[in-house]
Amino acid sequence: MTDPVLRAPDFDKPFLVTTDASARGVGAVLMQEGPNQEFHPVVFLSKKLSERESNWSVSEKECYAIVYALEKLRPYVWGQRFHLQTDHAALHWLHTDMGNNKKRIRWSLARQDFDFNIQHISGASKKVADALSCESFPESTGPNCP
Repeated sequence: MTDPVLRAPDFDKPFLVTTDASARGVGAVLMQEGPNQEFHPVVFLSKKLSERESNWSVSEKECYAIVYALEKLRPYVWGQRFHLQTDHAALHWLHTDMGNNKKRIRWSLARQDFDFNIQHISGASKKVADALSCESFPESTGPNCP
C-alpha cells in the first residue's frame, strides 16, 4: 500500500480486514485491492482500551480487536467471504475452540455471523493496524490514545 487514501468500497470485490491490539488499544483497517493490484484503505478503526480491558491477556486483546472490527465493519463485510489478517497465531481457536470462558464464548458466537478466514501475518506486514492500535504512538499522542 503506497498512499493511505480512503477509497469508496466496491461490494463486488472481496474485502481484507487487518487487526491489531496493543497494551493500550485496538485498531483495524478494511482494505480492498485496487486496479494497480495494491490494497487501499476503505475504513480505519481505532479504540482505546478501558482500564479493565487493558488488564486482559494478549490473546484476549487480539481477539477483542477482531470482535470490535467485525462489529464496526458489519455493513461492509456481512454476507460475503473476506480475509482477516492478524499477527497473533493463537487466534485460530476463534473458529474452533470456545473454551469455557464466558467472554470467549460470547466473542465466538458474535463472529459466527461472518464468513471469513484468518490469515497469520508478521507484525511488520500490518503497519496501519499497528498504528491504529496505539502501538506506534508516544504516551501523550495518538487519535484515541492517552
